[in-house]
Amino acid sequence: MAFLYQITMGLDGEPVLKLADSQNNCSTFDGTELIDCPSIGEDIVTCQQQYNKTILLSVGGATYTEAGFASEDEALAWADELWAMFGPQQADSSALRPFGSAVIDGFDFDFETSTTNTVPLGIQLRYLMDADTSKRYYLTAAPQCLYPDLADNDMLNGTVIFDAIFVQFYNNYCGLGSYFPGEAIQTNFNFATWDQWAKTVSANPDVRVLLGVPADTTAAGSGYTPVQTLQSILEYRKTFSSFGGVMVWDATQVRN
Repeated sequence: MAFLYQITMGLDGEPVLKLADSQNNCSTFDGTELIDCPSIGEDIVTCQQQYNKTILLSVGGATYTEAGFASEDEALAWADELWAMFGPQQADSSALRPFGSAVIDGFDFDFETSTTNTVPLGIQLRYLMDADTSKRYYLTAAPQCLYPDLADNDMLNGTVIFDAIFVQFYNNYCGLGSYFPGEAIQTNFNFATWDQWAKTVSANPDVRVLLGVPADTTAAGSGYTPVQTLQSILEYRKTFSSFGGVMVWDATQVRN
């Protein structure tokens, strides 16, 4: 689910979510811009229990402008707060819960501008998720295909344990448009670089690298690739052991 796009600068100190049409019928907690939406919580539980879906909350996005956190302590405090808001309910917590009693399956970091102190945020969320053994939680990131990624490199540089990364192979010269079928060595299309990152740099040697693609020409500035061409790229990707599948941005724009 995208996005939690304000963390520290929301009205009355509460975060701000923008979930597109999904929140049209939601109210907000008094004095804040934070949505109060038990109906989304019900949908989350339905997806998890009836359809075995993993629900991640994406933090950041293209409109995120807070540049991270002023200090490590602030980042740690916000990790605890986000866990209280979206993780298991805590009896002694006064945190507002936008989705009621629903518990998400983890967090995705989609920071697209330079940030500070995001490493302690990631480390603390990883610790909190691993400490709860009631179910499996996931931590992911969505870097640009450029390597190293400007916004996320501090976290990706062997400091935070990610389960998967959704690399955005669009809007950059290293995207889908730079893939040339039949060439064993790709000059610009750099999935091989990310595969090498997974094997030699990632804090999790079993991390999975997903191919991020635009759902349509309207979903990204550049990089949309028709399905028939994408199939050739996927066959190439399968030669890398870190390949974990495809991420599509976004579901509302998928071309039939």
